[in-house]
Amino acid sequence: DQAVNSRYASLTERGISVEQIAAVAHGANRAFCQTIGDNSHQDWNDSPLWQRASAVAGVEFVIEHLDAVTPKMMHSNWAHQKMNEGWVYGPEKDPVKKTHPCLAGYESLPDEQKQKDNLFIAVVKSFF
Repeated sequence: DQAVNSRYASLTERGISVEQIAAVAHGANRAFCQTIGDNSHQDWNDSPLWQRASAVAGVEFVIEHLDAVTPKMMHSNWAHQKMNEGWVYGPEKDPVKKTHPCLAGYESLPDEQKQKDNLFIAVVKSFF
């Protein structure tokens, strides 16, 4: 798609990588989580590779659907990727067991979790 190619070209011309945008979005979500008492997110450089790869994939998804992306779409894409990697719903996030409490329908998520999708999208869009 020409619009998507143009977005990636714009980033390249400005010397901005998808990974840099993912780091900013991750940092914003980490700060948001800390305000709601969730201190489980590490700094970008200390985050495990699977978590950084997930953020990069999220940025790519937003770039590719920039004009139409919604938080619900974002969540569905994330959940699909996680399930393809063997993750399942579980009451606690556990990267060893590959369980995550957000592997549920968007409507059933707590508002705080929905806000993370809004924030992620807003951060990515701010680069365009």
